[in-house]
Amino acid sequence: MDIIVYHNPDCGTSRNTLALIRHAGIEPHVIEYLKTPPTPAMLLQLASRIGWPLRNLLRERGTPFKELGLDDSTLDDAALLAAVAEHPILLNRPIVVTPLGVKLCRPSETVLDLLPVLPNVDLDKDDGSPFLRDEQVAASDPRLAKALREVGLPTDDLRSSAGRFYSYRTLSGTLVGYAGIEMSGEDALLRSLLVVPAARGAGIGRNIVLLLMSRAFDAGGRKAWALTTSAAAFFERLGFAVGPSDAAPEGLAQTPQFASLCPSTAPLLTRRILL
Repeated sequence: MDIIVYHNPDCGTSRNTLALIRHAGIEPHVIEYLKTPPTPAMLLQLASRIGWPLRNLLRERGTPFKELGLDDSTLDDAALLAAVAEHPILLNRPIVVTPLGVKLCRPSETVLDLLPVLPNVDLDKDDGSPFLRDEQVAASDPRLAKALREVGLPTDDLRSSAGRFYSYRTLSGTLVGYAGIEMSGEDALLRSLLVVPAARGAGIGRNIVLLLMSRAFDAGGRKAWALTTSAAAFFERLGFAVGPSDAAPEGLAQTPQFASLCPSTAPLLTRRILL
């Protein structure tokens, strides 16, 4: 299988993505785009194949994005392309091209969406945490409800929920957790997040949240929300900030999670979803 990776070797996510592709037995064609930037025409083609506006391929953190005024939503593609040509670091990474599709693979596990065969032997990332694979599960799945009850999370609204729920496993198939999202326009409520007791302390919770926010981004989510009675510090380490309890958007405030299932004293946390 022919795979192209637009790679930055200084980026941990890019290195992890490359390692995961190779772990699947595939040696990709690697383009270090800081040395060999894609042409403007190629960038437009990549964005089109992903199904995104060009702006979604730009990186903010660690780049001159704000200094160049690129947060001005009125800038057209020509202006964005000119900025990337002058500062290739503005291109987010890694972008992976395969016969199955094109994707900005953040977090690195999302490259599994593009591989013909999934590796079934566990592998750790640069930071020592395991690579995970997610699988959508029905809200009515009794295993989901059982796992939530065992850790004291609410289940009363599961069968009526319009949310999307996922199980998380290591590459070898060991179940390590569950989580779900409920969407309301660009707002995404992260809910029902758990790591099974035997898998705690290995960085899995962080990896689940990053993967879950990526799925929310693909569904149009641009802002993540969470209610928690015991994990505020965990979410704050991931860039969430505690906000006023009445700051939730109306579409989420009307869900059972907000209206009745979570205590009114539960902190409300939020952050932008950035890949």
